[in-house]
Amino acid sequence: MEFTSRQLRAFHLVAHRRSFTRAAEALFITPSGLSVLIRELERQLGFRLFVRTTRQVTLTAQGSELLAVTLPSLRTLEAEIARIEQATKLKNRRISIGTTPWMAAHVLPQAIQQFHEYHPDLSVRLFDGDPDAIAQRVEAGKLDLGLGIFERMPNVRRVPFFRFSLMLIRPDKGAMANRTPTRWSALNGQTLISLTRNYAHQQLVEKQLEKAGIAYKLGQTVNLLDTQIGLVESDRGIAVIPSFGWPACRYRKVTMSELIDPVVSLDFYQITNRGSRLSKDAIEFSAFLKTYIASWAGDAGIL
Repeated sequence: MEFTSRQLRAFHLVAHRRSFTRAAEALFITPSGLSVLIRELERQLGFRLFVRTTRQVTLTAQGSELLAVTLPSLRTLEAEIARIEQATKLKNRRISIGTTPWMAAHVLPQAIQQFHEYHPDLSVRLFDGDPDAIAQRVEAGKLDLGLGIFERMPNVRRVPFFRFSLMLIRPDKGAMANRTPTRWSALNGQTLISLTRNYAHQQLVEKQLEKAGIAYKLGQTVNLLDTQIGLVESDRGIAVIPSFGWPACRYRKVTMSELIDPVVSLDFYQITNRGSRLSKDAIEFSAFLKTYIASWAGDAGIL
């Protein structure tokens, strides 16, 4: 005699709910489909399980005996399946984060390493790309969340994540003055090494220079923040960069100072798919990352 766990569960649902319609809803099938399952089970067993009238569904004597015999086994089976599913989920726990290549190279790896010390069973997958690529993957459900400078988008939820500011970097010549706050007006006549305008923060830099009426000399324009810092280190000019560039600057012979009058802020956002909820693991990692960034930013005095 062979019958499936699906047939057995269908039998139990009908017996407990006393309705083929309500049992079918629980199984996500039609009442007629459920009737087929029960008739096939009855054929295999060789006796009827239910007496059906227009008003009610009741068990036969044989059906009552079968219910009593199979109930402990079905409960054990369902409990063990749930346990295995939960163990599998814990074993395969993972979240995916998208951010710019700079953050992916200089900030996220160290943060993930520290987070992993407390959550060794959770895998954090990292995607590095431009903001458009990150937003597309978040919208498509391929990334749990994205971090960076993003415009508003219809299918993406955008919330503030961290506030950085624009800073000045110069070659490190040992002068204490290099480490004190610098007014934007002090950039008059200086040679500035810039990034291409596809960077949102470079657009913000140029907007502020124009607003302040700064007459600067245009040095090289490069594609990468690492290159920009390297050229400053080799005394080819100075540069205005976001404060999140500090993790790379600390290993180079450059000094970073706060730009004031005014202080210009740069907002980093977290984006998620508007149609889904963040998992508990993703929420926990996001909170940890905020604390991690605040820690090194505070220690460096660039908050």
